[in-house]
Order: sequence, then C-alpha cells, then structure tokens
Amino acid sequence: MKRQKRDRFQRAYLHGYKAGISGRSRDDCPSQDVNIREYWMSGWREGRGDQWAGMTGVSGIHKNPMVL
Repeated sequence: MKRQKRDRFQRAYLHGYKAGISGRSRDDCPSQDVNIREYWMSGWREGRGDQWAGMTGVSGIHKNPMVL
C-alpha cells in the first residue's frame, strides 16, 4: 500500500513554525515559490509569537502543531 504524501503547504507551515519557535530569522525561508513562502511565513509568524509568549518546551506543547 502506498503512503500518501503530506501536503507541501502543510509541510512548509510546519517548517516555518519550527524556525519561528527556535528564533531563526525569516530570511531563512528555503523556497522562492510565492505560495509555499506564504505558508512558511505564516508558520514562522505563529512560531515567533509563541516564542515571545513563552510557549516553548513543555509550556507550549498544547499549541505545537507538530504534536497534534
């Protein structure tokens, strides 16, 4: 049985979230495609907001999209 690939936009969002929560710069976006970059930046913004709010580690596990 073949596995269905994950949506590339969802993957871009998750990678952006990881970059944001770890404090990386938004200039680290790996894609030049406008649509994928938009999802990556959206995840990055949410990750940075969570980092600033102190939602890192165990205190932010309920908000982390990778855990769901």
